Amino acid sequence: MKNLLLMALVTFSMVTSCKKEEASNPSPTVATQISDFPIEPLNADELTSLLHMREEEKLAHDVYVTLYAKWGVPVFNNISKSEQTHTDAILTLIQRYQLVDPVGTHEVGVFEDSTLQTLYNQLVAKGSQSLLDAYNVGATIEDLDIFDLNNWVKKVDNQDILFVYGNLTKGSRNHMRSFYSQIISSGGTYTAQFITQAELEAIINSDKEMGSK
Repeated sequence: MKNLLLMALVTFSMVTSCKKEEASNPSPTVATQISDFPIEPLNADELTSLLHMREEEKLAHDVYVTLYAKWGVPVFNNISKSEQTHTDAILTLIQRYQLVDPVGTHEVGVFEDSTLQTLYNQLVAKGSQSLLDAYNVGATIEDLDIFDLNNWVKKVDNQDILFVYGNLTKGSRNHMRSFYSQIISSGGTYTAQFITQAELEAIINSDKEMGSK
């Protein structure tokens, strides 16, 4: 009996110690990881990409928040939180390079970029028609995100920007897997609109990627 009690106390002590260690050494945030990279001059494409992706990630967040309010389905709430981390990561880069943030204090559904403003309005309207339409809107947004990020990384060479874009692309592939699964479960189909169909099939036929939301 004494041995059992001693073992229990040792186990409790080890678990408590691990939790304290995790609390004092939390997983590094994107902001702290970005700081490990050098600050390099921005070329025109890098500057444009940061401002555009800041709002494009906000668009994803805002559409999902709006569709969650409409349908109450957890996938929109969960992924909207992930999209918030995405747009915050871009903000960290914008602040690092002392650029003017295009988002500022804009509320949900308000954008500086008129094209993104129109797209937001269209996506919300479509996603409000039915739950299946809402899932298709989610897949469309992730499709566009992956396409744009893949194109931007061809024009970017700053290490910190490449690091963030790589993480965002990984997260978008995971989101695509989630929305595609919901579409199929609801009896629908989705065909790639921006990336190639081969790229889409490679994503949905592969496992969820770890290390990014």
